[in-house]
Amino acid sequence: MERREFLGATAAAFAATVVPRHVLGGAGFIAPSDKITMGYIGCGTQGIREMISLLPEEDIQIVAVCDPNKRSTNYVDWSKNGIRNSIRNFLENPSWGEGLDGIPGGRDIGKEIVETYYAKNRASESYHGCASYADFRELLEKETDLDAVKIMIPDHLHATISIAAMKKGCHVVMHKPLANRVYEARLIDEVTRQTGVATHLSAWRGTSDAIRDMILDGAIGSLREIHDWTNRPVWPQYTDIPTDTPPIPKDFDWDLWLGPVPHRPYHPHYTHAVFRGWYDFGGGSMADMGNYSLWPVFDAFGFGTPIRIDANPSTDCQIVDQVSTSKIIDFAFPKACTIRFKFAAQGKYPAFDLHWYDGGMKPPTPPELEMDNKVIPREGTMFVGDQGKILNGQLIPEKRMREYLGIGEDETMDVRRGSGSGGNRIWIEAFKGGPPSPGNFLNAKAVTETIALGSVGLRVRSREEGSNTPPLDWDTQNMQFTNLPEANEFLHREYREGWELKGI
Repeated sequence: MERREFLGATAAAFAATVVPRHVLGGAGFIAPSDKITMGYIGCGTQGIREMISLLPEEDIQIVAVCDPNKRSTNYVDWSKNGIRNSIRNFLENPSWGEGLDGIPGGRDIGKEIVETYYAKNRASESYHGCASYADFRELLEKETDLDAVKIMIPDHLHATISIAAMKKGCHVVMHKPLANRVYEARLIDEVTRQTGVATHLSAWRGTSDAIRDMILDGAIGSLREIHDWTNRPVWPQYTDIPTDTPPIPKDFDWDLWLGPVPHRPYHPHYTHAVFRGWYDFGGGSMADMGNYSLWPVFDAFGFGTPIRIDANPSTDCQIVDQVSTSKIIDFAFPKACTIRFKFAAQGKYPAFDLHWYDGGMKPPTPPELEMDNKVIPREGTMFVGDQGKILNGQLIPEKRMREYLGIGEDETMDVRRGSGSGGNRIWIEAFKGGPPSPGNFLNAKAVTETIALGSVGLRVRSREEGSNTPPLDWDTQNMQFTNLPEANEFLHREYREGWELKGI
């Protein structure tokens, strides 16, 4: 019996007879045997950022890191020195990375951060160093006493790694999205239920209970539409498949990075911060930001999946032999799009439409906002009823919000928009045997599937620009499109031999 099984099976029986560890070790002391041993998979820029926030948690012990990149400074980030400065501040070493030219990342960087921090802050503990792996499969095979993994890698590997970890009995915390294919999201749901491990998707940001209550109070009448928009993409959205073949960077295992995706030559346009723009590797702007803005809505309202998807991608053109023609781009997300999801009546809510916009697209400024001399923000969520609108948590115009709250024009208006994310503690307590995290994988199923269906809608419409391809009718029970069978191929991916996914 492994340690994690022993702890789970005997904790209740021994609770009344064993002297608590904090009594023996002082206030706040957590014995090594009571820590969650964790494998950390993904040491890119976001992986390092979240590693820095996780290491101070005293009941987490990172015992292994994993990334197909050993060490490099060719990462893409949102500032030139942001990661370097974060590491310097965290390790209290102002000279860290002085000789590095570029943005650092890779498993060696992750291992160095873990070992340096623990050596300084947990010197009294019997810590034997942090193991390092290029291949997550080797990590899961050799680290036999893992309690959990944290997954911080591109979207196309989320299902592959999380399912492998859950089959090993590990709890899983993972960056969004759950998956970028409907089939993989369904399989994650199945394996989560079968294994019973604790899970958490880090896009969790609380729920939209306050907005739901306003709607149920009749503040905007019957719900008719929800509009959600973002300024993403904030990465180059490529319109051509690279034809040049630069050398694979030293100590970077390109084959492992591809994982289940069929082989193609290495190119930096696929990796790091730009992977989200490719259908094979990412989930586009909606998977990037829709998880944050829409999951609270799905959770609070109890929405299921849509019955119809009507996607409209931006178009592109090319000049061939002096003739300008439409350009078919069925391998990458568009630079901008709108998607209308139709939902059937459910529970207390009538049938409604959910509208998604990205790439600078957004709804027109509503008259209610013009009354306050304001324009619609570059990102937001708006609920439209037959008697009013709620924009970013507030009735518009402001006068209506004040009337609803019963406060005067001179009083400060403080509107609660959600219950917060809970940070790391919300899933750590679940991993230690507490109540399931509200951000668990099972709760993410409906919003994940909706976002993945939007991607299918875009791919179908992008294949024949200007065609008469109809909106897609979705049968969620049988996981198929009923009016356009050829669209069903996009519910799965083409798996490389040896990387096929299956349940237990």
